[in-house]
Amino acid sequence: MTVTPSLSYAFEIRAEVAPALHIGHGDGERTEFTPITGGTVRGPRLNGTVLAGGGDWSSTRGTVCELEARYLLRADDGAVVDIVNRGYYHEGCDTSDLYDGDVRLAEAGSYFRTAPVFRTDAPAHLWLARTVFVGLAREEDGHIVIRCYTVD
Repeated sequence: MTVTPSLSYAFEIRAEVAPALHIGHGDGERTEFTPITGGTVRGPRLNGTVLAGGGDWSSTRGTVCELEARYLLRADDGAVVDIVNRGYYHEGCDTSDLYDGDVRLAEAGSYFRTAPVFRTDAPAHLWLARTVFVGLAREEDGHIVIRCYTVD
């Protein structure tokens, strides 16, 4: 029997970011670091804040940008959660998945997807470390916004 996985909305991360810092150019590659300065986490499964101090390393080759962000979340109950979020951004994708109800998920014509992985030993949040997530990301008003879905 084949089971097709489904996605369930868990929460949205709104990470405030500072201007990107140029690191260097390689042969056909541009590398940058974008500091994360704060933000919020809101949704049916998790609420809290994004702690300042993390960041996003990006390597752009041609039109594809490979991303790896690492930062901390503090849940409303005080628990600290580590997140490593890897993904890709590029222009020129199908725009049929831009909205989830009234919520904009992506910019028209862009692909911005991530695979967040969480670590914590807080008993109330162990489910984060035991679950596979998919993130649908977008830029919005000085924030990187990631709607996180569990893979069921």
